[in-house]
Order: sequence, then structure tokens, then C-alpha cells
Amino acid sequence: MGARHKQARDPRAHWLLLALTLPVLLGALLFQGWTQNEVDGAKAKPACTRPVPESASGAGPVLSIDGGRVHSASMRPGTVALTYDGGPYPKATPKLLALLKKHHAHATFFLNGAKAAQHPKLVERIRADGHDIGSNTYTGADLGSSSKVRSKLELGLTQSAFAGSGGFHTTLLRMPMTTTVATMCGGEWPAAQAASADGYTLVAADHSGQRVRDGLVRQLSQTSLGYRETQKLLANPQATNFATITEGAQTNQRATSEVAAPVRWLGQGLIWFQTLGRSFVSAISWVLLAAAGLGVLRLFVLVLFARAHVRRLERFRPGSPWLREIRDPVTVLVPAYNEEAGIGATLRSLLASTHQPMQIIVIDDGSSDRTVQIASEYAARDARVQVLCQPNSGKAAALNHGLKYTRCPYVVMIDSDTVFEADAIQRLIQPLAHPAVGAVSGNTKVGNRKRLLGRWQHLEYVFGFNLDRRMFEVLECMTTVPGAIGAFRLDALMGVGGLSEDTLAEDTDLTMALWRAGWRVVYEETAIAWTEVPTSLRQLWRQRYRWCYGTLQAMWKHRGAVLEVGPAGRFGRRGLSYLFLFQVVLPLLAPMIDVFMFYSAVFAGDTVTSVVAWLGFLGLQMVVAAYALKLDGERRRTLWSLPLQLFVYRQLMYLVVIQSVVAFVGGSRLKWQRMHRSGTAAAAAQHIVRPAEQPDLPVAR
Repeated sequence: MGARHKQARDPRAHWLLLALTLPVLLGALLFQGWTQNEVDGAKAKPACTRPVPESASGAGPVLSIDGGRVHSASMRPGTVALTYDGGPYPKATPKLLALLKKHHAHATFFLNGAKAAQHPKLVERIRADGHDIGSNTYTGADLGSSSKVRSKLELGLTQSAFAGSGGFHTTLLRMPMTTTVATMCGGEWPAAQAASADGYTLVAADHSGQRVRDGLVRQLSQTSLGYRETQKLLANPQATNFATITEGAQTNQRATSEVAAPVRWLGQGLIWFQTLGRSFVSAISWVLLAAAGLGVLRLFVLVLFARAHVRRLERFRPGSPWLREIRDPVTVLVPAYNEEAGIGATLRSLLASTHQPMQIIVIDDGSSDRTVQIASEYAARDARVQVLCQPNSGKAAALNHGLKYTRCPYVVMIDSDTVFEADAIQRLIQPLAHPAVGAVSGNTKVGNRKRLLGRWQHLEYVFGFNLDRRMFEVLECMTTVPGAIGAFRLDALMGVGGLSEDTLAEDTDLTMALWRAGWRVVYEETAIAWTEVPTSLRQLWRQRYRWCYGTLQAMWKHRGAVLEVGPAGRFGRRGLSYLFLFQVVLPLLAPMIDVFMFYSAVFAGDTVTSVVAWLGFLGLQMVVAAYALKLDGERRRTLWSLPLQLFVYRQLMYLVVIQSVVAFVGGSRLKWQRMHRSGTAAAAAQHIVRPAEQPDLPVAR
């Protein structure tokens, strides 16, 4: 076991996968927002401040601009050019194509690039039916009021969409939100000049008084109104020919030209990227709805079961007054690795316990500091303390080593940075009087909570861990007896083979094994121990990464409990399902949900709704957190730091889950890592043990 611990290694950096995946999804989402909501593009054409130049005042509807010179053309007499803006649309376009085919008429479709990328089959069908295709820009934004960058993207992306969907580029352009040449006024004219310089032929429409027999360019939509207008024009006896723009205006150029394979591949990449964004928006919308519902449901369920836990009938709960009071000797196992900063305070709190018959075993796991020396000094002064030493093999191996020397029927396992309240052990072991109970979880509180990071973890312990434990006891599916404070029957421990070294979350693994062996696990909220939490984001990351990774290992190891019966089945179907849903799935989705909330506020124009929803959920969390603090007898003034959690702390926790899942799926192995201790928890909890009860024993220097 020890050799395997030494061979364990840190997982490879899986950030490359995240660095590739998340930016692609974010880029697709932003691109979808840009194309669908016209960021940097006006949704309506502004009023013209200046008319078109005199050189264009009498120009025909088909024109090109060479500096200040305008070259134009009109349709031949008796020829009608039917032109359609926008689309293609999955319902309207096929209906219109069928009508044109019935009358053997050709038309010109000025398509939006975004729609062409969305419906490439329709683009191919339009060309196959002999119609011309021109550009109506990518999103239909007003080019006259768009920035130069936006205008370039509108035209260039449309060509890419045509290349990907049909393998061609077009030379025809209809300026969005324009009709006749006269409407290319104001900012539209410089935009038209720039487009013409890029090789586009601009196509407008004839004024409403133009007669069919003189040649006509009609601008139509693909709506039901446009369909009816098309029917009228096709039935007009004055029209002898219905032709495309290039056929009817005799421009001596083709509307489209084939592109090389690399250009088509790039276009297909654009189509794929837009499809990804569209699918992502659609999927995340449903995920957001489901996640929000589950999040709210979880808060209500936590409060419901917390109230049930508080109001439970004492005579039905293990450890109730009708059960005998346990006064038997207790063995306390204290695994330690380089814990000179806190081991003294831990031993002092144990020796000052109101439950005096104790065997305290300190198992040193190959420390290189003064841990053994300090513990040995306590052992020399009090016969209840015993010090064992072993080569560095990990926490689980240290606890198993201590179990070999256990002489008492009840075992309490603690961390070597934990400071116990005087009555904690006495209260912790009482539920073990019930013959069905194999383990008891105590109430861990954060000692070093003065700084912001400590306050966040304090809220998490009270609002998250302790509310969960209340619910788990009522549902009989406690998932973890924390390593900081937990009590066990010795026979239950021996029955499952002690602590397994298969996972990094040895406490979670052990708890699950006890359920599967038929034992019950409960929570004793009055048994309080104070612990030291990480004081830097780096330490917090290492600790939570180990916890999360180890929990995934334990869940996978005990997945068979879902199909079992009795206590094991209840734990599997309730506890494992809860862990999988709320500690794996939702945290994995949380970053995407946050990004989508930002997307909705910025791109969807629904800022007020997004902010109100966010504030509403935050308010609900504040209320539940306040209730949790009340149950734990904590001051509620710490709640001011809860909103700040959303911007740093929770994002870090989300990344921990993502990294852990990727590492677990990738088969990486992670070694047990120790957090650097400073003894601040002991200092913060000095009021716990009354000075008169503190033995005159050495402290760490």
C-alpha cells in the first residue's frame, strides 16, 4: 500500500482540452449572438442627411461605381426581374421555388449569409433551378451605419457561407434596407462605393411607377404577401420574359463563380461553427431552465428536510434519551504529517474533553518537522496519549496502522489540525448506542474565518455541507463522515476491512462501504470541532481538487449500491444520485450557464429579465443561508460576503469539478496532498477549552 502511495503522481495538465473546448463554445456563442442580434448594426435605416450624388440620380437599378463615376443598366423592355431579399426560409422558399418552376420563370435571390449557412440545401436548390444568387449581407444589417469592420465581415462571411453551402461566390449585392437607387443616400452611398470597389454589382429596384413593358426590377419578400405579388406578376400579359438580373440587364457577367476546394472547406467550417453556436444556444436554453429549476428545488428541499431534522421526534432518533448513555472508553486516532503548527492544540482539546476514558493514538506519517517531538512530549505527561510512527504512506494507511493498536469499542477519527469543544466526543458517540448505527458525522466549523476566503468557506460549511447532512440523515443516505470529526463502531470498521486506499477520499469511501455493509450513518450537529481551512486560492484548489477527485473515485467504486436493496440501496439511489446531479453535473454546466446569462443580457436584449432572475436566485440563496446560519447558531452578518462568492469562489469550485472529471475520465492518478498549516484555527478557537481545564502541557514553538 505504501509503495503504491509513493508511486501515485499528480495528474497531467488537462487544461489544453479546456483551453480548446471552452473558447470554441464561447466563440460560437458570441458569433451566434452577433449574427442573430446585429451588434454594431442598426436594425432600422436612419433618415438620410444627404441625397445620392447627381451622377446617380438617373441611374438604372443595376449599377457599379468607379470613384465618382456611376455605370448603370436597366432591364430589357418586356423583361421582369423578380428579386427576393432575405432567407432562405425552410417553408416560404420551397413554396416560392415551386411557383416559379411552374411558370418556367427565373429570379434572383439576395440571401442572408447566416440563413444560407443555416439552410445550405435550399441554396443548392435555388441554383439548381436556374436562379441567380446575390448577397444581402450576412445578417441584413444596415451597412450605411455599420462600422468598417462590421461591413467587411457582413460581406466576407456571406461569401464564405455561399462557398460552404454551394461552392460559389457571387458578384451581386443588394444593400439591406434600400429599394431604389435614391434610397442609397446618406451613409449608404460610401458603403456602396466600397462594395463596388470590391467587385460587387449593386442591384436596386425600379420605382413604383416603372411599367412592365419598359423592363422592370421588382423587389419582393418571401412572405405570403410576396408570394401573392409574384402570382400577379407571373400572370401579367405585358411581361414577355422573367429573367435573372444578369440575363435581363445584359451585364455580360455571371452572377456566380465556382470557388476552389480550400475556399469551400473554409466556408463549410463557417457553417459548422454557426451550427455549433445555434445548437449550443438551443441546448443551453433548455439546460438553463432545467438547472434553474433543480437549483431552486434543491434549496426548498434542503430547508424542508432541515426543518424535519430539527423537529424530529427524539424518541425515534438513534442516540435519543431512551437509549443508554455511552460512557465506554473511546479510541481517538490522529493521523499527522508535518503538523507541528496545530498538533499541540488538537491534543490539548482532546485531553480537556468531558469524556475522560480515552485512548489517543497519534500516527505520524513520516513527518519531517517537530510533529513527533511535540506529540511525544504530550505522551510523556499523559498515559492516554500514544505515538506511533510509520514511513510516509498516506492518511488511510496511517489510520489503518492506528486501528491495529485500538483497545476500545468506539473509534473517533480526527484531523490533526482539529480543535474539539469540550463535550464534542461525548455528544459524538451517543448515537452509536443504537445497534444499527455504524458511524456518526460531527459538525465541523471553520476556525480561521476572519479573511474573505475563510468567510466564504465558513458559509460553504454551514450553508452547504451541514444542510446537506441534515437532509442526508432524514433520507438515510449520508455520503461522508468527514475526516475532521467522525465516530465509528470498531466492529463496523473491521467488518469493512478498515479504510481503503483505493481512493483519495478515504472518509467518503469508508462511509459508502459502511452503508453497503448494512450500517446506518447519522449526523450529530451538537458535536462541534473547529478546523483550519486553506488560506490561499492555491491551497484551496489543491484541497478541493483532492476531495472532488476522491469523491468521483468513491462514487465509481460503489456505483453498484444503486441496484442493491435495504440501507445500501437507499443510500445508492438517493445519496449517489444526489452527488452525481448536484456535485458533478450541475457544476460542470455552471460555467456555460453563467456565460449564457451574460449572452442573454448582452445579445438577446433581455438584460432586465436576466438581472432580475439572477438577483432573485441570489436572494433565495441568501434566505436559505440565513436559515442555515440560524440552525448552526452562527451570526448572520457573514451573509454580506455571499454575493461575492459568485464571482471568484464558485467559479474556482466549478473549475475544480471540471478538472477532476477530466482527470478521472483520463485515468490520471493523484497523490494525497497536505495543506500547509499555520495554527490559526487553534488560535481562533481558544475560547472553546476553559483555561482551568487545560493541562499544563507543552505547546508548539
